[in-house]
Amino acid sequence: MSQQKTAVITWKGEELHFSGKLGSGYTFDASSEAGPEHGGSPMEFLLAGVAGCTAVDVVHILQKMRQELTGLEVEIRGTRATEHPKVYTDVEIVYVLRGNNLDPQAVERAIALSEETYCSASAMFKRSGTAVTTSYRLEA
Repeated sequence: MSQQKTAVITWKGEELHFSGKLGSGYTFDASSEAGPEHGGSPMEFLLAGVAGCTAVDVVHILQKMRQELTGLEVEIRGTRATEHPKVYTDVEIVYVLRGNNLDPQAVERAIALSEETYCSASAMFKRSGTAVTTSYRLEA
C-alpha cells in the first residue's frame, strides 16, 4: 500500500522566492538563492530530507538497542554536476553521536540498517546513481 505525501509551493510574486506548506501543516520559505531572508534552496531541502530521514532511523534503532544516546547531529554535504540538470553526483553523510558508553558496533549497525533498509530518501539518491558515503564519530 502506498503512502502519499503532499506539498504546495506558492510563488511570492517577487524574484524567485516561494513559500511552501507540507501536508503535515509545516510551512517554510524557499528561494532559488538560499539565504536567511528567503529560506533554503530546493536542493538544500533535498539534503535536509535525507539527513532527517536517516537521523530518525538511527535514533530509533539505537533506542531499540538500548544504547544511551544523548545527542545526534547529521552533517550532509552534496556535490552537484556542473551541467544541467545539476543533480547530486556525490553525497557524504557524517553522523556525530554523543552518549554514555555507546557501542561502536551498535552505531555501525544502526547506520547500516538506515542506509540499506529504512531510509527511503537516501535510497532515492542511490537508485538515481548518486554516490552516497557515510562515516561517524563519537563525541563525549
